Amino acid sequence: MIGRLKGILAHKQPPWLVIDVNGVGYELEAPMSTIYDLPDVGREVVLFTHYAQKEDSVSLYGFLREPERRLFRDVQKVTGIGAKIALAILSGVSVDEFARLVQAGDVTALTRIPGIGKKTAERMVVELRDRAAELAGGAPGALPAQAGGIPMDARSEAVIALQQLGYKPAEAQRMADKVAEEGDGPEAIIRKALKSALRV
Repeated sequence: MIGRLKGILAHKQPPWLVIDVNGVGYELEAPMSTIYDLPDVGREVVLFTHYAQKEDSVSLYGFLREPERRLFRDVQKVTGIGAKIALAILSGVSVDEFARLVQAGDVTALTRIPGIGKKTAERMVVELRDRAAELAGGAPGALPAQAGGIPMDARSEAVIALQQLGYKPAEAQRMADKVAEEGDGPEAIIRKALKSALRV
């Protein structure tokens, strides 16, 4: 599949672009984060691309920066998120800002992105939180330390995340204490706590 596309920007009408590569026009859909920084029509451009094929359609997406393409792919692994919402995310926030919101479990801010409801935002926090540093281009699995440089243990991180999902402090602590086991990471504790809450 095409990984990069180099050619002349022939047409630009958000969210659609046409890139002329040696006389062949490629139509791509791009997020506003890419469209804002494109050169003028008639100038050369290089885009990172994502090719998607379904039973009845073929789509090509273009990104000026590799982290944008990576985020576009990663968020679609979350249940309920497709290309349309992935593009909306990139059009609404930068990759670094999205990673920060997920890391902080800021569901309220995430729901301000068009197409993201509360349940989808909560799923993104649970499913992407452990990889937030990777989304922003950091080392795999690296999570920023809390203010003051003191890293928290997995259970404390899970309690904070549960509070940011709307649970009261005492309730979040009780949920985490009930399910946490030796060796569990924050994501595992959160998942188990949420599943346990659904069974109540």
